[in-house]
Amino acid sequence: MAKHGKKYVEAAKLVDPRKAYSPLEALALARKTSTTKFDATVEAHWRLGVDPKHADQQVRGVATLPNGTGRPVRVLVFAQGEGARIAEEAGADFVGSDEIVKRIEEGWVDFDVAIATPDMMGKVGKLGKVLGRRGLMPNPKSGTIAQAPDLPRLIKEAKKGRVEFKVDKSSNLHVPIGKVSLNEQQLLENLASLVEAVIKAKPSGARGQYVQNIVLTTTMGPGIKLDLQPTLALTVA
Repeated sequence: MAKHGKKYVEAAKLVDPRKAYSPLEALALARKTSTTKFDATVEAHWRLGVDPKHADQQVRGVATLPNGTGRPVRVLVFAQGEGARIAEEAGADFVGSDEIVKRIEEGWVDFDVAIATPDMMGKVGKLGKVLGRRGLMPNPKSGTIAQAPDLPRLIKEAKKGRVEFKVDKSSNLHVPIGKVSLNEQQLLENLASLVEAVIKAKPSGARGQYVQNIVLTTTMGPGIKLDLQPTLALTVA
């Protein structure tokens, strides 16, 4: 069993492991029990009642966090011609075609979100091994493949706080909802956006209880169990 430091042990004493906390109460506790000197990330860990081995039980989607992730987001757009011009004017950090593909093939991955126009996917497709394992591959299911006129909206969403989620082999989701420097209300609004997105992403093959458990935690902080009923009732105002 892993040993925890003194700060973690003291923080964990503030959390009742038998209790399921209301969303606002849990978020306040998460900020209070953050033990790092840096601006820690608040994450929501979901246990879902799906079997990802079946194609009709895959869970994947995107949530736009209204108060951002709490850190700068570097956006790369694969585009050429008019699409490249639109992406640059919309504020993309990196825009290009063959030269960007070559840089990535050589090992460069200093960006957080990748977006592509459909005409670029023939070139982007060969980067699957590099981008896929980092969760950066443009994909229609995550809304990161779009025609040139839609690029400004996608870039704006990505910069604001666009997080992708995908169920892992153990039927879990691990999704950041912001930094501890955000206040409880801002984190609550971000959590509400994620809740709506995960519920919307419920697959056709899901049977029984879809969301089984949600735990909040901060970087190196203790887990805080959420009360499912009020959490799943959250909506974006």
